Amino acid sequence: MAKIIQFKSPLAKKIKAGFRGYPIATIAFYGPDNKKATKVVVGVFENENQKNPVQMEKWFSNNEIRTDIKILNAINNYITKNKVRSVVMGNKILGCPHEAGIDYPEGESCPQCPFWDGRDRFTDELIE
Repeated sequence: MAKIIQFKSPLAKKIKAGFRGYPIATIAFYGPDNKKATKVVVGVFENENQKNPVQMEKWFSNNEIRTDIKILNAINNYITKNKVRSVVMGNKILGCPHEAGIDYPEGESCPQCPFWDGRDRFTDELIE
C-alpha cells in the first residue's frame, strides 16, 4: 500500500475499511517519476454506473504529497463533506502530474517529466 497507510490517520482508516457502499471516493497520485507524488486527485462517484466523478478535487505540492499531513487532512475533510462511504486508492503513482492540452500540447510528452516519456503508467515499463 502507498505511503499514506504507514501512519494512523482517519483517512488511512477509511481506506483500510474497504467497500462500504456508495458514494465512493477514488484517490490517485501523480508525480514527475514513479518515486515522488506531487499531485493527488480525488473523485467521488455516487454509483457503479458512473463513468465520470460527480465531484473532483486536486491538490498539488512540491514535496511528497502522500505524507503531507495538511493535504491528507484536506482530503479527509473533502471525503467527509461529500458523505463518502468507501475510499479506494491505488498503490502507485499513475503518471505525470501535468495535463495534456492544458500544461503541454495534446499528443506530446510532458517536457517537465521525461521519466514518463514512452512509459506505461501502470507498469512503469518502457513501451517500444
